[in-house]
Amino acid sequence: MTKAHLGWFDILRLGLVQAALGSIVVLTTSTLNRVMVVELALPAMIPGFLVALHYCVQMSRPRWGYGSDEGGRRTPWIIGGMAVLAAGALMAAGAVYVHPAAPLASAALALAGFTLIGVGVGAAGTSLLAFLATHVAPARRAPAAASVWLMMIAGFIVTAATSGALLDPYSPGRLMAIATGVAIAACIVACLAVAGIERRFDAANPARATPRPAPSGLGAAPRQSFTAALGEVWAEQRARQFTIFVFVSMLAFSAQDLILEPFAGLAFQMTPGETTSLSGVQHSGVFAGMALIGFAGNLLARRYAGTMRLFTVAGCLASAAALAALAVGGLVGPGWPLATNVFLLGFANGVFAVAAIGSMMGLASDGVENREGTRMGLWGAAQALAFGLGSFLGTVGVDAARAVTASTATAYGAVFIAEAALFIAAALLAWRLSTDALGKLKRDADSPYAGLARSTGQPRDAGPRMSPTPSFAGE
Repeated sequence: MTKAHLGWFDILRLGLVQAALGSIVVLTTSTLNRVMVVELALPAMIPGFLVALHYCVQMSRPRWGYGSDEGGRRTPWIIGGMAVLAAGALMAAGAVYVHPAAPLASAALALAGFTLIGVGVGAAGTSLLAFLATHVAPARRAPAAASVWLMMIAGFIVTAATSGALLDPYSPGRLMAIATGVAIAACIVACLAVAGIERRFDAANPARATPRPAPSGLGAAPRQSFTAALGEVWAEQRARQFTIFVFVSMLAFSAQDLILEPFAGLAFQMTPGETTSLSGVQHSGVFAGMALIGFAGNLLARRYAGTMRLFTVAGCLASAAALAALAVGGLVGPGWPLATNVFLLGFANGVFAVAAIGSMMGLASDGVENREGTRMGLWGAAQALAFGLGSFLGTVGVDAARAVTASTATAYGAVFIAEAALFIAAALLAWRLSTDALGKLKRDADSPYAGLARSTGQPRDAGPRMSPTPSFAGE
């Protein structure tokens, strides 16, 4: 039986889940961050620690993906994750509300709230990507990834603009009302977006909807434990290689986040307003890169195997070149075309990000059957770890470099060059991913034997097997 695939209307509907998720996240990591530092006069390290906490909690993503694999359905995990995320956001906003009267209770609420935010993002985001990876046709993976991520960015923009306009004049009660409105609206949008989609695809592909059987007597297949399932996925060469690629590339990607605006202010004497505008230029570049690769991927993936791998490598190398140019620009000073440089950096980041996500969606179904969620969770955990480390190490690297050199531009340039080196390493990792692992997915999907592999539950060209290392299996 031919497998049904998501149409564009359904893909855009699922993109609304990502937009809803992004709307809550930006409220907690941006608006609450500013209120804690400015209105509550708390040290900047406190919101920094809370944001890092929510990334650390996302190391649990493999567990949530495994849960949706075992149950055979993604929708309950998406809706449940959104509910947990909304509850965490309300607790975080409540922490700001009660802080003047009860600082200790505020701290407890903030810790619990940001922990739930990490759990909710991990559960909903991992299950959504696993569902897309399972049901999007191979040729549509790049444009689908671009569409979903662009809608998440739209969620960032709409929520930031709306909440910013409604928050003036600031009061704790007004902030609580805005957080409640955003959380409720996001949950309603997510529920409407996923309503009925998985049920329709379960009817078209009944084998996908069947949960793994629990042991119920002699000869019954035992349910595989989470540790065993994770070890099984880690033993797949391609999954393991892609995990390393995700970590290295996202480490390079995130290390620039907290140092680009200070670099522009110190090396180019830009005002706070000008550096904020520069950040907008970078995001415009990211948007353009994502949109272009989404469109080009849709045209080229039908004809050329390995298209996403080529775009991933090109995006990593272009990002490295743009970072190296920033290092040179810092030495040149105000005469350097900084805005153009930053736009090109954002564009290259957008190309690499969408191509990598498209490849991720393809590789999620490449290996032992019904483990898409666990693979997505593993890669999500690698990304979360990289984001947490990258944001921290970027600032530490600048401070360390400034301690040994008298030149601010040289200190920032050294960190930019280190990021460029990481992007080059990521490009090499992407190129070497099991020779033509990414491009081969299209040929596998078009093969008349692909359906047989799915129906029998056999591994689909999982590559050479290696046992997981003892330390990993024990974690």
